[in-house]
Amino acid sequence: MQDSWKDSIYRQREQLALMLHEPLARLAAECAPVWGDRAGLNDVLLHGFPRIPYCTFLYCVDTDGLQICDNVGKSGLLPEHFGRDRSQRPYMKEAVPAWGFLLSDAYISLLKKRPSLTALQIVRVGGHVVGYLGADFDLRNLPVTAELYEEPGNWRQIKGDPAIRGNVFQQCRVDSPMDLNLTQALSILEELLTHRGVFQCQIHFSSSQATIWTLADPYRYRILDQEALSDPDICLVYPPQDYPADALIPRRRVREILDHLRDLRMADENIYLRMSSINLFNGMISLTFSCDGSHYMRYDEFLDKGGAFWFGAVT
Repeated sequence: MQDSWKDSIYRQREQLALMLHEPLARLAAECAPVWGDRAGLNDVLLHGFPRIPYCTFLYCVDTDGLQICDNVGKSGLLPEHFGRDRSQRPYMKEAVPAWGFLLSDAYISLLKKRPSLTALQIVRVGGHVVGYLGADFDLRNLPVTAELYEEPGNWRQIKGDPAIRGNVFQQCRVDSPMDLNLTQALSILEELLTHRGVFQCQIHFSSSQATIWTLADPYRYRILDQEALSDPDICLVYPPQDYPADALIPRRRVREILDHLRDLRMADENIYLRMSSINLFNGMISLTFSCDGSHYMRYDEFLDKGGAFWFGAVT
């Protein structure tokens, strides 16, 4: 079973917690003897700051969320944060586990407006909780320990704009220039996908254009308008290239996919295909219909679906 993006986040947070908990717990224990002494806490945090990896700021707050020392960062003390009320910040609203350490959910920082997170370590004096040691981290500075997740291949449906969905039967498809020349346009796209190095394309049926990405220049897209999609000479611009061996969509199935897209475009006057994309490497097809509903599914599942599935599922 493939990991989802949520699985990747969990593993990443688990590794960060293991890395941060022990040094923060030790530093919190050093804060306890000088708790309530601003200068004493500043001194402890200044000396402890290098021991907290990737940290942006350290500070201490009482149980009400009021900061009782300065911020400590790479540049030293930032006294303007003394007395700051942090009680309404996202990390202060999360429950600290019984074991005394919390790695907050990510949030957008107030100062730099960037994704950040905070670690809180309970500080105890005489067995009583007196406050928390806080450590802020900029996500840009944290190491990524989890592998990038793979996009799942299961069918997903995403409902679109309710205003469009509510009026779907008050509209009807009007032939676009691409519709009037659809057989030739799809043949050109087939050539580009199977023999000319295009690995992804988005076909905008209603606006008569296609956006393509090529193996030779994968970081930039190119737009083929109706003029290009009606002229087979456009294929001369893209040199012949072997079909990628690691593509999940077999070359022989590309024509079937395009034919199936054509059928969905023309099958109904009210519910019709507006846009679709094909990616050879992840094997996925996306479809957006006139009701603004979108579907994502593997190419083979897509080819197995009949008309009854589509016109019963997208409204």
